[in-house]
Amino acid sequence: MSDHIKHECGFALLRLLKPLSYYHEKYGTSFYGINKLRLLLQKQRNRGQDGAGMATIKIGVDPGVKYIDRQRNNEENYIDGLFRQVYAKFSKLSKKQLDDPEWLKANVPFMGELLLGHLRYGTHGSNDISTVHPFLRQNNWISRNLVLAGNFNLTNVDTLFDELVQLGQYPIVKADTVTVLEKIGHFLDDEVQRTYNWLKNEENNNQEINDKIFENLNVQSVLRRACRKFDGGFVMAGMIGHGDAFVLRDQSGIRPAVYYHDDEVVVVASERPAIQTAFNVHYSKIKEIKPSHAVIIRRNGSVTEVPYSESKERRSCSFERIYFARGSDKEIYHERKKLGEQLVDRILKEVRYDLKNTVFAYVPNTAESAFLGFENGLNRKLNKRKEEQILALNGNLKPKKVEKILSVRPRIENIVSKDMKLRTFIAADKQRDDMISHAYDVTYGVVQNEKDTLVLIDDSIVRGNTLKHSIIGNVARLRPKKIIIVSSAPQIRYPDCYGIDMSKMHKFVAFQALIKLLYENNKEGLIEDTYYKCLQVLNTDIKPYNPVKELYANFNYGEIANKIAEIVTPKNIKPKVKVVYQTLEGLHKACPQHTGDWFFSGDYPTAGGFRVVCKSFVNFFEKKDVRAY
Repeated sequence: MSDHIKHECGFALLRLLKPLSYYHEKYGTSFYGINKLRLLLQKQRNRGQDGAGMATIKIGVDPGVKYIDRQRNNEENYIDGLFRQVYAKFSKLSKKQLDDPEWLKANVPFMGELLLGHLRYGTHGSNDISTVHPFLRQNNWISRNLVLAGNFNLTNVDTLFDELVQLGQYPIVKADTVTVLEKIGHFLDDEVQRTYNWLKNEENNNQEINDKIFENLNVQSVLRRACRKFDGGFVMAGMIGHGDAFVLRDQSGIRPAVYYHDDEVVVVASERPAIQTAFNVHYSKIKEIKPSHAVIIRRNGSVTEVPYSESKERRSCSFERIYFARGSDKEIYHERKKLGEQLVDRILKEVRYDLKNTVFAYVPNTAESAFLGFENGLNRKLNKRKEEQILALNGNLKPKKVEKILSVRPRIENIVSKDMKLRTFIAADKQRDDMISHAYDVTYGVVQNEKDTLVLIDDSIVRGNTLKHSIIGNVARLRPKKIIIVSSAPQIRYPDCYGIDMSKMHKFVAFQALIKLLYENNKEGLIEDTYYKCLQVLNTDIKPYNPVKELYANFNYGEIANKIAEIVTPKNIKPKVKVVYQTLEGLHKACPQHTGDWFFSGDYPTAGGFRVVCKSFVNFFEKKDVRAY
């Protein structure tokens, strides 16, 4: 993506199923769990730009021994900083102590069997250390302690907050993290109390009751009651003080979560390649948590995946597949290649099948997989054409003719690269803009002046700012006849509210193109009509829907794309600029299991999504540059 968009968080939960001495003996280190957690976070560092945190729970320790430890860090190199702080706890220990895992568990922090790590990107509030996950809800009853972290954004925090107040709580902050923590914590308290009352009636003493609560606590019931009204995209990971743990996924499967377990470990994470790398396990052994389900890991080590809510239509986020998830995942890699492959016929038509005078490249690096798919598809198409031409010779296979046919190949070049060392510390806006315009370098001497068409494949176009202020202006210096920008994703028209930080619709270049077209075609009155429709959705009890779709229906896909091309074309450049987009149908063909396409279609999986798109349009109309949730 040429425009930099921040996005959702990442997490990893790890349960060691054997005594710590087992890992020391087999793997030669007492820090097996900590080291694996670090690797899991490192392999998901594409998620979260604000900080990292971890917490551990020691299972089965005596009363009076600290059993929950937490560390958080929001330095620039937050993962390194986090584990530097953790490893510092062991820096003064002797070799004998370091080789004694049971002593370490009894005497040193973070030597627990249950570990939870988190990478945070915050869409709300400040980014100070207090906002970094995991969060703690502490109590003297071991089974009422709750540690929580996750990748989530709820659209109805106000409603959930009000419910907490009605339950008698008095929260000090109105934020989704605190609201979720207190919501689950409330029903955890209630379930522990219910279990206590049931066991007390059977004339157990208090210590016996405590042990039996560990065995009988119904975590599934806690989650079912706590999450009943959650609206949004979420994966939430929790650890309960006595050693139970859970990871739950939203009812539509919007946010990703996968898990693996054997007789040594249970591990849950945001992305599959992290588990594959950290534990050297095959892709096929890693399971996806089903929507509306939770993986529950009991204190005794049993693992179950159970429903906590009724299922909804699966709408897993397609933007994960296009851009945010690591491309080292087997399925994601092939899906991104498929997105590029599907563009071959469209691009060949745009260049009038003139491969001799067309140069193909990609920008930025995240578009490489789509470009590889495009290249493969182009070569297959070209080989088919060569085969037909050779067969048409009817056996007259003169070497020069065959050589001429076989010599035709696409001109693929490394045209654009980012200057990673460029920094823009100059204060004046005009000077800073000039520096930004040089953020990308170009390769000279490859494009034929005023003769070649230059095709650049991008994985998605959100705001178009980098295209306009840097990329197009720079490649125009190469003096091509025409520049074609190709997006392997469809037009991004609508905001997200489930974790990816794209809620200001007026920033999207597709929306800007729509508004310009409405004015140019004397249809600006429809803008105000849509404003009042959005207010009706926000302020009445009508079934939520997306009135902005009706505005887009006034123009076809090509008209929007052509207006986008005008917007992103810098002034005073000679080459003509064309913008070509993947179709919505092409997206679904490439990513058939991830139908969450609300960014492109405006069809949201939850009522909260429709309210957010309406709020975003109202903010645009009222000239408010604020988030819509």
